[in-house]
Amino acid sequence: MMLVNRYKNIDNIYMKMSIRPILVVGDIMLDQYFKGNVSRISPEAPVPVVNVKIIESTLGGSANVAHNISTLNGDVILTGLIGQDHYATELGRLSKAAHIKLRTLETTNPTTTKIRVIGEHQQITRLDFEERQELTEKQRTQFISVIGDIASYSAVILSDYNKGMLTIEFCKHIIQLANDENIPVYIDPKGNDWTKYNGAYIITPNLREVQELLGRPISNADFEIEQAGQSILKQFNIEFLLITRSEKGMSLISRNRVKHFPTYAREVFDVSGAGDTVIATLAWAMVHGNSLDESIHIANVAAGIVVSKLGTTPIEYAELQQALHASDDKTLPLDLLQIQLEIYRSQGKKIIFTNGCFDILHRGHVHYLKAARALGDILIVGLNSDDSVRRLKGPTRPINREIDRAEVIAALESVDHVVIFNEDTPFDLLSSIRPDVLVKGGDYAIDDIVGREFAKEVITIPFVKGFSTSNTIQKMNERSD
Repeated sequence: MMLVNRYKNIDNIYMKMSIRPILVVGDIMLDQYFKGNVSRISPEAPVPVVNVKIIESTLGGSANVAHNISTLNGDVILTGLIGQDHYATELGRLSKAAHIKLRTLETTNPTTTKIRVIGEHQQITRLDFEERQELTEKQRTQFISVIGDIASYSAVILSDYNKGMLTIEFCKHIIQLANDENIPVYIDPKGNDWTKYNGAYIITPNLREVQELLGRPISNADFEIEQAGQSILKQFNIEFLLITRSEKGMSLISRNRVKHFPTYAREVFDVSGAGDTVIATLAWAMVHGNSLDESIHIANVAAGIVVSKLGTTPIEYAELQQALHASDDKTLPLDLLQIQLEIYRSQGKKIIFTNGCFDILHRGHVHYLKAARALGDILIVGLNSDDSVRRLKGPTRPINREIDRAEVIAALESVDHVVIFNEDTPFDLLSSIRPDVLVKGGDYAIDDIVGREFAKEVITIPFVKGFSTSNTIQKMNERSD
């Protein structure tokens, strides 16, 4: 199954001429990294001396949000305040290289810049150049003029880093303009006063920001997250709340439903900019025709990629496409399969599950799997691992390795995904997958089928007579004799 069937238009992203640009408004920053070696301690103070070898500059704050959209081949316009300094010049150079259209106003304050000194892959210190100053009434009027017709944008992102750009009056004005034109507003929030975000389509706080808003600690448990989310929705006029929860993934909360999305991250190396990637990818995916749930899955995958990198790094379209295409080989580990199943369920598809050793594929297997697939939309095959087969069939089995068996099964048109399990039965696997229909061979009695309590329906399919792996092996042995 091609990815385009799962995520609308994600493989046709270059057809963006018909899609209006996304407007990003917020606190523009420049991130710089001074990287080098550490071989001694300074004689002046007990601090390491970093012999700088590399100086790197990247777009930060709301500029990183815009950068993420641009590297996803999206059309983006960035609005904010910059200074009249060499940091602003560097920011302009980077924005031009990233194909980001800037609509900025200059101030006498420095361009907000964060310099990180890194020695031997560890951050030694950070230097901040910034002066927080709230947007003046004159500047607010100028920005409204610079932004122009709000209807010319497909979405608006307010990226708030609490540096003064997004004042209460300015936020309310932008949100009202957008709502009048039915343009969705996405918010990456800061601070403990969210009244300025009233009327927004979706807000994407992390757990720490939720705790700050509510003024109390909250554990990273589903029940407490749900309670906190409902409390926030009662206080503010927001349609959706998407709470990012580090290793627990994300939780989407509205007034009438809650949905938890497991994390995609394999190894967390640096969370810098992860929130920027989430909101940028979320808006980008939605304006390209994906549903909210599908877009959250895409943003979740994107976040899992960027946290595995050092520094503020945007998501690249090619790597996101590759990650989303990872399921094209059909054989998935359980955690990735669960993410894919959530997408299928959000599309209303019926999930079928069956399992077996499938050691030597024969006509009986092909007919059985084809009949199973006909019962729904997606067929998941649980495949016994090599160790599992040995325990069940004896030390001479399997004939073929699990990786080979999986590839052969996955090659069948009737099979959508293969997942390998190491237990003797698929009980634990079924408890995680919870299919709509559990299918077994006709020689099983319904009451004897393991894991039936996790399926909505259990169906048996008769085997094709005269075909089995054991018979095949016996015939091979007889001919060799």
